[in-house]
Amino acid sequence: MEKQTFEYGYSAPTAEERREIEGIRNKYLPADERQRKFERLKALDRRVKRPAVWLAVVLAVCGTLLFGMGLAMALEWALYLWGGVAAAVGFALAVLTAPLYRLVYRRRKKKYAGQILRLSAELLNE
Repeated sequence: MEKQTFEYGYSAPTAEERREIEGIRNKYLPADERQRKFERLKALDRRVKRPAVWLAVVLAVCGTLLFGMGLAMALEWALYLWGGVAAAVGFALAVLTAPLYRLVYRRRKKKYAGQILRLSAELLNE
């Protein structure tokens, strides 16, 4: 009589693989109300921050370029008056970047604070 054996192998995913699998799986599950609220909260937070950041980046880049153009006008092309004016305007734009960022950020924060606090309280079950 021949001996019959049964072999079974099992390997569980590692913790990192499990997190990745769950992350992919969650993308395809229907979103529940809590997840929708969390996404809304993140969107509101981005709505507060992004305009201020974009304004600061645009002003800083434009101010720096205008300052550099003014220096080039004065030093290379001997247009001292217009070069000085362009450099001064560029410098002013660059210097005003931080105060304008804070101003826009505070105004948008004030505008959306109620919605953000209400949603976060709902998510934290307070």
